Amino acid sequence: MTRPLLIIFLTILVNLVGFGIIIPLLPFYAGTFGASPLVVGLLFAVFSLCQLTAAPALGDLSDRYGRRPILIFSLAGTVLSFAMLALAHSLAMLFAARIVDGLSGGNISTARAYVADVTEPEDRARAYGLIGAAFGLGFILGPALSGILSGVSYTAPIWAAAAITLVATVMAWLWLPETVHRARAGTGNPFRYLPALLKRPLVRRILAIDFIYWCAFAIFQTTFSLFAARRFGFDVARTGYFFAAFGILGAFIQGGLIRPIVRWFGDKRTFLLGLGFAVVGLMAAALVHSVAMFALALVPLAFGMGFGHPTMSSMVSLVARGDEQGRVQGAASAVESLGRTIGPVWGNASLQLSGESTPYLSAACLLLLTLMITAGFQAGKRDTLTTELLQ
Repeated sequence: MTRPLLIIFLTILVNLVGFGIIIPLLPFYAGTFGASPLVVGLLFAVFSLCQLTAAPALGDLSDRYGRRPILIFSLAGTVLSFAMLALAHSLAMLFAARIVDGLSGGNISTARAYVADVTEPEDRARAYGLIGAAFGLGFILGPALSGILSGVSYTAPIWAAAAITLVATVMAWLWLPETVHRARAGTGNPFRYLPALLKRPLVRRILAIDFIYWCAFAIFQTTFSLFAARRFGFDVARTGYFFAAFGILGAFIQGGLIRPIVRWFGDKRTFLLGLGFAVVGLMAAALVHSVAMFALALVPLAFGMGFGHPTMSSMVSLVARGDEQGRVQGAASAVESLGRTIGPVWGNASLQLSGESTPYLSAACLLLLTLMITAGFQAGKRDTLTTELLQ
């Protein structure tokens, strides 16, 4: 691992430990303010919606002033949002905190642009796998800390998240080197150039795949706490420990297995394999009624996410030509944010109205649709290099 990749890995890891603290806690914390499952879904959705609004400006600023200062700004905004969350005394304050986090939330997208700057196309799946491993490790330490500290109070884990993210900010400030920009991270509002990109069949299909994929996983992620609480009586601690165990498996897959798997099967086949695993895991999780079987159902789901996340990012990067990487990445970020906006609202609303199985079954159906669309994913005649990489 090169020094820039090591530093970006460590920075994102520390930031995601803070993020991992919040995910299992937020539904329970919001519940103390009288939030229904639908309102919990809106709390998750408003973050993604604000991130969608702010991401183009942050991308352009990262092109103009560098990835490093924008990443530092994004991390600092997350620290502020956690402090607001911990000090909240109403649902309105919770929403304000999520809005601040969303408007400054360019850390992951900036990190992806950073990776594109410092790697060659054939190495990106592995590099994105390292970011995926940071997600996995963040979801080991973060939820575990959330479970431990929730015994003190609901705000104790939030203050810990703020402190940990502050450490990530300092790490980026002191040690993260600037890159030579090979491609633009942002080129303005993605919806301005999205119609032109959608005229190209290859890009249109990959963006559709990207949207449905992230919508499905947003449903799973944002309903997990309420699903486990309703079906198995989980509290914050047990939810956090389950998330941590899930993260251990995810980190192993994305940090160790993804490189040889992609080398043997290629991005597309690895992605299809991941979708198959995820569908099986989600359907099993929706149907089981014992904790042991639920834990077993999460194993194929972890393989699905471990195979799917880095190859999805890699396939998006491969459909861009020449210097249009920024536009395609911007469009992908936009459709992903839309997926992460719609997914939580649908997932939590359906849980509230139709029972806890509905979100997982609907997510499995979306991933099955993604699998069918991806199975016919072929590049055009002029995209010979892309065709070879996606076979």
